[in-house]
Amino acid sequence: MDSDGPEAYLGQDAVVDFGRPEIGDLAGDLRSHHTDDVDFARAAFEHVRDNIRHSWDVQDTRVSISASDTLAHGTGLCFAKAHLLAAILRSQGIPTGFCYQRLTDDGATFMLHGLVAVFLNGNWHRQDPRGNKPGVDAQFSLGEERLAWPVRPELGERDYHRVSTPPPARESSKPSKPRTTFSTSAAADSPAISDSTLLCWWRGRRTHAVAVSFRSSTPHRGGVRR
Repeated sequence: MDSDGPEAYLGQDAVVDFGRPEIGDLAGDLRSHHTDDVDFARAAFEHVRDNIRHSWDVQDTRVSISASDTLAHGTGLCFAKAHLLAAILRSQGIPTGFCYQRLTDDGATFMLHGLVAVFLNGNWHRQDPRGNKPGVDAQFSLGEERLAWPVRPELGERDYHRVSTPPPARESSKPSKPRTTFSTSAAADSPAISDSTLLCWWRGRRTHAVAVSFRSSTPHRGGVRR
């Protein structure tokens, strides 16, 4: 995987805001029961996977972006759950970055799915805390990947092999302007910035997503739709 040095994946910002006491408390509680880094990473993964509900699965209209908002709401899309898992792990010194997949249900409409990569035992390992359901069985693994959505190249799906340091983001003090996020490309090594998928507003120093724009209401495998 294409990445920077592991030390670049330990910082916090408005999205991965592990300086918030509620995230520190959760991370500290998990760490108190799991002193080994691998055991702790597995426990954190399972906590986010199982205790934070995926918005699509429960039809929750709230849109969480930052790690602290995701924890407070108890729900989020794949991106939000990745932000929370990264915050928990980074707060305890485990380098964690963000990875993306280009997914489809029909081979024509593509959406972006977000997950994390953790640096353990000298290597990066992708983990998908999206949340399990019938047909989805993501597990923590440092060997063979156990992701929610193995890609199907014959349908145009692909993995982006870059490990991102923060999620692509831009902060603005103007609430009236939408913040653009991702579009997917069949050729690029990382997702591109576009205004066609997830729209949200940034208010002051904290992020509050208040609107999501979808191209259709058809349920898809990708992160924004499922």
